[in-house]
Amino acid sequence: MVQTTQGHRGPERRRRPRGGRRAGDREGFAPLVMLVGDQQAMMERSEAILAKLRFAVTTSASVDHAIRLLPELKPDLVVAGEMDAARIRRNAPHSVTIVVMDRGMQADPDALIQEILRTVRRTAS
Repeated sequence: MVQTTQGHRGPERRRRPRGGRRAGDREGFAPLVMLVGDQQAMMERSEAILAKLRFAVTTSASVDHAIRLLPELKPDLVVAGEMDAARIRRNAPHSVTIVVMDRGMQADPDALIQEILRTVRRTAS
């Protein structure tokens, strides 16, 4: 009988990590943050920082794609630029918290991360 392992060996082979909730995730285990935007370098850096802070992270390059994913993924927090955030707010469930990413946050992902942390703390209490 051949035995297989659940884990993988060697470096990660997937080009991009997969985001979203898994069936085994406990409620409240890690907030799911959806990053919406087309600035790939800033998105990747923010995603990496959030993942290190133990957030579940998913990304969307367009508002239309994000709106389609909202009912399925049920993110706790959506981060988007000013114009995109307004459009998402009109289409998102009321339970979703939206963080508006201003120009300062776009230039400095660390400022974005700090705002996300403040928002998560505020909504958790």
